[in-house]
Amino acid sequence: MDALENYSAPEDLLKDRVILVTGAGQGLGRAAALAYARHGATVILHGRKVKKLESVYDEIETIGKAQALIFPLDFERAEEKDYAVLSQAIEQQLGRLDGILHNAALLYNLSPLEYQTPEQWRVIFQVNLIAPFAVTRACFPLLKASPDASVIMTSSTQGNQPAAYWGGFAVAKAGIEALTKIQADEWEAMPNLRINSIVPGIVNSPQRIKTHPGELKKIMRQPDDLMRTYLYLMGSDSKGISGKTFYC
Repeated sequence: MDALENYSAPEDLLKDRVILVTGAGQGLGRAAALAYARHGATVILHGRKVKKLESVYDEIETIGKAQALIFPLDFERAEEKDYAVLSQAIEQQLGRLDGILHNAALLYNLSPLEYQTPEQWRVIFQVNLIAPFAVTRACFPLLKASPDASVIMTSSTQGNQPAAYWGGFAVAKAGIEALTKIQADEWEAMPNLRINSIVPGIVNSPQRIKTHPGELKKIMRQPDDLMRTYLYLMGSDSKGISGKTFYC
């Protein structure tokens, strides 16, 4: 990560590329969608709330880059057919897919395991682990056809260092770490494909506000401060790097 501190993404890093960003309506997803658009990508904005996605869409329009697309889908209720429809829509409307940032997340309030329910765990796993697997699986034919495709998973400190009260969320993020390494191994013979995970760390995001409501937002790192890592891993400068975890 030390080398990334001075990394500066070329302006045309993502020119002519199509990138799907899940959870693009706010926080890190919004910042990444805007960063990818600024560097030339056509961005597919995924999220649950259309109004938030439309706001990001308008911001991208203001930048004057490639027009974004909006694809609303509630991962909590999504079924296999919904992921297939997403992949089909990308192919029909854009004809290609060169990257996915899996940023969508769901986290309940922190609590002891004895107060967490099986239903809460089901939903947490559905959004934080099953959806990233299912989206990548559904879009695999498009990714495989790309000359240089990158998938970025969003992990968490708790996925590597589980602690009290993080419960199902920490377990799901540990699953993301395992999934990233398994997929990287399976793609080893395909040099045009790579997958890595990012641990954002402490950053001013809706998730952080929920778990640490007393922190002062103005002294925390902002989502834009992390974008050099998100750009590096999505662009061709990281080609050949796969199965790694990057800590911001």
